[in-house]
Amino acid sequence: MTTRRTLLAAGAGLLAAPAVHAQGAWPNRPVRVIVPWPPGGSTDVLVRLYAEQLAPILGQPFVVENRAGAGGNIGLDAVAKSPADGYTMGIASVGHLCINPVLYARLAYDPVKDLMPVGVAWDLPNVAVVAAEKNPAKTLAGFITWAKARPNGITYGSPGVGTTPHLSGALFCARTGIEGTHVPFRGAAQTVPAILSGDVDFALDNLASYVPTITGGQMRALGVTTPERWPTMTDIPTMAEAGLPNFVLTSWQGFVFPTGTPPAVIERISGALRQIVAQQEVKDRFLRVGALAMWTTPQQMVERADQDRPAWVEAVRISGARVE
Repeated sequence: MTTRRTLLAAGAGLLAAPAVHAQGAWPNRPVRVIVPWPPGGSTDVLVRLYAEQLAPILGQPFVVENRAGAGGNIGLDAVAKSPADGYTMGIASVGHLCINPVLYARLAYDPVKDLMPVGVAWDLPNVAVVAAEKNPAKTLAGFITWAKARPNGITYGSPGVGTTPHLSGALFCARTGIEGTHVPFRGAAQTVPAILSGDVDFALDNLASYVPTITGGQMRALGVTTPERWPTMTDIPTMAEAGLPNFVLTSWQGFVFPTGTPPAVIERISGALRQIVAQQEVKDRFLRVGALAMWTTPQQMVERADQDRPAWVEAVRISGARVE
């Protein structure tokens, strides 16, 4: 773990180097932004919001390119193997930095050696949900009692094996003594109807994907995986308040460049991102879709990954998930 921290910190530490004068003109042509997930998902929507804001600040278009597949690894591999000239950046999740290295038997890229962090861009909490018309539970404690009484246990949905919703669900079942069977889908667009129809009992999925059904009353939210209540949905208790302490797990994501990208580029993009997040309108737009816009230094992104890694490694172990 020390080696991992040292390597990531070394990349982040490049910000301390003097700015390269030759990079003063950056960017002088469009910048490609690789999203390792399909169009229309929460990550895609939020990256496009940033791209829209970056263009007027830095004077060039930031063109989003979706490169989905293999748990996001295809897109991140494309970032890692791109020229380190400042014209290809990507968005990496806690999954890429903390989960995939232990989930996958092999990765075509090394997320530590091959990617240079810029900073965490947003936090996405997970929310425990059941279908209001299909499940009698009104609280998390009530759901746990109901689930334990089920002769064959419960089913929980997620966007796929090894995703934070899958691992959050596995960890939840292990910590509460519930017999749970994981049902993977391609995304929340499939998981939500399955829960509403009663085919799946439960999910601990990204809040952003469930805001419409929660506010519309079709889903009942039993708890959020954040330290404090969600600002726009303060009636939902935290998992600790709902009776499950030490269950703070969020799907944060941050921007990255290929290792070797000039320090001046990292410094300039970091400053632009900080300027964007300082706008209340941007913060409000993120909150409305279930995300918390934020800004950190590259080193703080390293520290966040180090802090969260043990819990996710435990969750992978508990789930038994392994991708060959």
